[in-house]
This record gives sequence, C-alpha cells and structure tokens, in this order.
Amino acid sequence: MSKLTLDRILQSQGYGTRKYCRNLIEDGEVSINGVSVTDYRAAFDTSDLEFTIFDEVWRYREHVYIVLNKPANFECSRKPSHHPGVLTLLPEQFTWRELQPVGRLDHDTTGMLLMSDDGPFIHAQSSPKRHIPKVYVATTHDPVTPELIAQLLDGVQLHDEPAPLAAQTCRMLGANELEIVLEQGKYHQVKRMLAAAGNHCSALRRVAIGSLTLESLALEEGEWTYLTEAQLALLAPA
Repeated sequence: MSKLTLDRILQSQGYGTRKYCRNLIEDGEVSINGVSVTDYRAAFDTSDLEFTIFDEVWRYREHVYIVLNKPANFECSRKPSHHPGVLTLLPEQFTWRELQPVGRLDHDTTGMLLMSDDGPFIHAQSSPKRHIPKVYVATTHDPVTPELIAQLLDGVQLHDEPAPLAAQTCRMLGANELEIVLEQGKYHQVKRMLAAAGNHCSALRRVAIGSLTLESLALEEGEWTYLTEAQLALLAPA
C-alpha cells in the first residue's frame, strides 16, 4: 500500500500535467467517497481507491490492462499515418498514460487487441519465446480445400523467412472460411501464408489469445474492457 498526493494520483492515471491536475482539484472537479477535495496536497492510500472526476467514477490502477474488440480501418499505432489510431476508441487519459497495443493488427484486421502501459507485460506477451497461441478466423477468396489446410499445417515458405512457417492447428469452418492458430506472430503472417498456399485472405479476425476468447468477453466492435486477474492468467501459454 502507498499514499500519494491527489495531484500525483491524477497525473499517474493520465489526466494531464501536474499543474493541470492541481487546477482540476482546486476547481472542485474531483471528489473521493462523495466528498469534494480541493487540496491537491491531500494524500490518499491508492489501494482500492476510487475517485470521481468530471462526474465519472474511476478506480486507481497502477497499470492498465485492457482488451479492445478492434474494428476495421484503425491503426495499431500511437502515431497513425493513414487511418485513425486505436487510442481514439478509448478514454483520453489512456493516451496520457502511454497505453500501447500489445503487438499489432493490420488496419483492416478486426478482433482481439490487448493494450497496456506495463512494459514487462507488453514484452512478455510479445515474446516469441513464450509460444502464446493466437487464433484467427480468415475469410478466403477461393474455397477452402483439404489441400489448403494440409499446406498450412505442413508449412509454407515465405520469401523473407529462412524456414517454412506452419500453423499450429488449422480447420475448415465454411466454404470460404477457416480457423488458423499461430504462435510466431510474423508480419502479415496469416495473409502471407494464405497467399503462399495459393489463396487470398479477404477478411481476418483474431478471436483468441492463449485461452482467452473474444466470445467470452461479449464485446461489440469498438468496445473495450479492463482485464481481470483471472482473464490475464488465461493469456499464458496452455
């Protein structure tokens, strides 16, 4: 448990500079337990602390771990170039506290995207050494065939990779739809593997990471939620 002054608390939660946070407090915009606090030097225990700012209730979090059901035409970048960034789908304070996508989805790829401001967590989730399976549903231009599934399972050669890349598992879901599970996380991997196998990916959605599924989160496209401890544990390799 630790105590912090209220201005430091607000700054750590992404509400702006220390000076701006002090002004918010002195202007009566912040309350704790229903009581307005106007002294920015007042100190509070951050354990299980909730505060109200601009009439919204927030809980103090040392780090933020969220999952977003990413829509198409958003870039997984803090400095997007051609489309809006995914941070525009989230409360503004997440930008101030330097929330980052954990890995990337192409602008036209939808589905599960983890985001955090915890560097070690981001590194651990992104590390290929951890072999965290990621499950994708791909819509293909040409029909899915047993031969296509076999190629993806056996491995296909991409022009800039030293060895063939293979799906961990792959199965047909429909005439033009398949589920593919990967561990490597290479650039445009699903799309490039399908192209190398003689097909074309016309739509792609990530539906699970580790044992955490998008279906279990019940998020509409563009919606997000904080991850619980139990959900974070599901992100580990099986």
